[in-house]
Order: sequence, then C-alpha cells, then structure tokens
Amino acid sequence: MTIVEPQRPDLARELIARAAESAEHRAKRVRNQLDAVQLGQGRHADHANTKVLRRILAEHDWPGHSLVGPDGARAAWSIALHSDYEPDFQRAATTLLERAVQAGDALIQHWAHLHDRALINIGLEQEYGTQLLLHASGIELCPLRAPESLDERRASVGLPPVAVALSSVHHRYASDHRAEDALTGALAEAA
Repeated sequence: MTIVEPQRPDLARELIARAAESAEHRAKRVRNQLDAVQLGQGRHADHANTKVLRRILAEHDWPGHSLVGPDGARAAWSIALHSDYEPDFQRAATTLLERAVQAGDALIQHWAHLHDRALINIGLEQEYGTQLLLHASGIELCPLRAPESLDERRASVGLPPVAVALSSVHHRYASDHRAEDALTGALAEAA
C-alpha cells in the first residue's frame, strides 16, 4: 500500500480525535477511575462515535488508507470495534472493511479483530483469537472455533501465534495490579 496524502484529512482528524478520546476514557475505566456519570458519558460517546462512523460509511464506504490515511483508518477501525451496542452496525462495518482489505486499502489484521468482535457480540465463537477476557487471575480467550488450528488461521491474516499475543497482553497489564483487578470481564483486543 503506497499512500500519498489522504483524500479527506478533515475526516481523518475527526476520526482520530474521537478514537483518541474514546481510548483515553477506556483506559480510565479499566483503572476504575470513573464515576457512574463518567461511565454513562463514555457510553454516550461510543454511541455518538458510531453515529459519525455510520454517516461516513454511508457517504464513502469504509474509510481506508486512501481516504483518511493509515491513522484515520486505524481510528475508524477502533470506533467500529467499540460499537458493541450496535451489533448489526458492527457486522456491516466488518463487511465494508473486508472489501477495503480486498482492495488493498485497509489492514487484514484490523478486519480479523473486527470480525472476531462482531462474532462474540452476537454470541458466536471467534475465528482468530483476538478477543479476550482479562481477569485478576489471568487472561482467557473468548469462545473460539476449532482451537487446534488457531495459529494457522492467525498466520493467514498476519497475526502472531496466540501464545505471543497472550504474553504481550499479560505484560501490558501485569505491571498495574489495580488495572488487573478492574479488568474482570472486560473485553480487550490481543496484539
């Protein structure tokens, strides 16, 4: 993928700002630094972000690298990934992202994460082992189809073996025991 300048830097800036604010809020939530009002504000922001991304998808299809640049495309992926309250939208976004991947305008790893998240959110088993439950006692993969061939499927989409991903997540959260205690039941993306 050779990218010059994104066609819509304005959309890129909006997506990046929204995704960054959402990520900051999630980090505070994970560390139990939010009160009930702030938690509600975060849910409202997720809904607003989904509404904005829905509009962008309707007007432009998936906002890939050519439209919004790599950082804007990553931000769009992050917003879609956290649109958990709207599983129909999440599945539609997965389809559009898959088309962008096939056109060489998005990362297949982003598609694999979003595909898994959409499956988990409708009660199905994930394919690529990107969705985890983090507990104070450790890390657990969300339900998974055919675990014996997981690393083969992960390799087919450019993801590292699951043991490497789990180790990365463990190291990321092990240094902050308060965060681990707060992570019970929280979904996270594996590296």
